[in-house]
Amino acid sequence: MLKIQEIRELIKLIDQSNIDEFKFEQNGSKITMRKQANAAGNKQQVVSEGRTAAVSQPVIQETAPIQQEPAAEAVQQPAAAANTERSENMIVITSPMVGTFYQAPSPEASPYVNVGDKVSPETVVCIVEAMKLMNEIEAEINGEIVEVLAENGELVEYGQELFLVKKG
Repeated sequence: MLKIQEIRELIKLIDQSNIDEFKFEQNGSKITMRKQANAAGNKQQVVSEGRTAAVSQPVIQETAPIQQEPAAEAVQQPAAAANTERSENMIVITSPMVGTFYQAPSPEASPYVNVGDKVSPETVVCIVEAMKLMNEIEAEINGEIVEVLAENGELVEYGQELFLVKKG
């Protein structure tokens, strides 16, 4: 069972994220958290024990072309990102959960994928660590990595963009 401090930290992370419901199972103990709006529109956390567990899957979204003025784009994005145009044949791989993003299986290892690498649906592109569990994230599409959108070791939110992939 989780310690009370771990549950409090988890509640904080869920509360600060866009997640509306979270389920966790470990050694037969199960925790479910849901955000519910009360009459004033504030969020409330409900923690309960249940009998089912959810399986997280990466969320893949197709992106539409970004329309910005050239000067504004150069100011808002780093030089490498400013050269990357998103088009209809680009797919974004997003985080399926809140956790810490890692590009490699260990600090000494090389990244799972680099810009220019070809990926298939079963290619592992990164790890998202949540509650000391390492979750391998697969590409789930055929294509080529165009851009890595997250920093190694940074906290990522559910649905946060991790990779930009050109369909192929």
